[in-house]
Amino acid sequence: MTSSGCVGPLLQIFFTDYLVAQKRASQETLASYRDTFRLLLRFVHRETGVEPADLTIPELHADIILRFLDCLERERSNSIASRNLRLTAIRSFYRMVALRDPANVGVAMRVLAIPMKRTNIRLRHHLTKDEMEAILAAIERRTWCGRRDYALLLTLYNSGARVSEISTLRQAQVTMGRKTYIQLHGKGRKDRIVPLWPRTAAVLKEWFRELGQQEQAMAFPSIRGEPITRFAIHLLLRKAVRKAVLHCASLAKKRVSPHVIRHSTAMALLQSGVDIAVIALWLGHESIETTNAYLHASLAMKEKALAKMEPIGTKLRRFHANDKLLAFLEAI
Repeated sequence: MTSSGCVGPLLQIFFTDYLVAQKRASQETLASYRDTFRLLLRFVHRETGVEPADLTIPELHADIILRFLDCLERERSNSIASRNLRLTAIRSFYRMVALRDPANVGVAMRVLAIPMKRTNIRLRHHLTKDEMEAILAAIERRTWCGRRDYALLLTLYNSGARVSEISTLRQAQVTMGRKTYIQLHGKGRKDRIVPLWPRTAAVLKEWFRELGQQEQAMAFPSIRGEPITRFAIHLLLRKAVRKAVLHCASLAKKRVSPHVIRHSTAMALLQSGVDIAVIALWLGHESIETTNAYLHASLAMKEKALAKMEPIGTKLRRFHANDKLLAFLEAI
């Protein structure tokens, strides 16, 4: 077997050249793909005894990858969505293998033929406006951390930003003035601009004044001045929800996360009559099909549609033309 058939060198090319130089994959994508292959190589070593450094492409065939995917669901209790995400990383690697290592095209094609599993489409859970207000009201704003947390969660709800976007937000990305908006760096290296409510703008203006106006400074730093972590955002939100439950009982039945707040922004826009295409741009969705999922979750919109329908048992009303219409038709 030539060195071209070894997994190690091909994986190095995959991460350092194919993903970074050619596809310009984001750090999040690189981290996700790295974790996938760490899990896969450990699984193969456990199953076959072959050391990762000695593994070849023919040994990393479709059958063992299928067993790996089954293991993710059975032993690690991964969801179908997580299983499909791991398969996406593996497929991406084998697309490169098919180009770089012609001798193993057959192996690559069989791996690429592994299908994605269909998953149940669940309704998007979201918070009502009153529930979100209760969470914001529960934050103690007399402390430095409280003022930061309030500004962060209010901006998160206003913008519908992903937690990765809000954790890396810098003051320079917020434009103050007659029109206040933030520029978010989203998935797939796509930037978007989102307008801010006057309330959000006033809170951020006061917060930035407290931090000190520095162009490259983080908008929501940690106590040490470093970028706030995703874990810290989850933690501060959980703390606020625990306090808010005392005044808003409906929150006790909901699992609240930063991504649920993103769903809440989308639902608030939808129920306010904002076009679905505008919501897709607001959230930075690559496809409007992703945004259409919110239509399924909007009970209020379905109730309005139901109100326009004739109930069962209602006699069908036929159209009767008035005299002017009949006169018009007869004159044609």
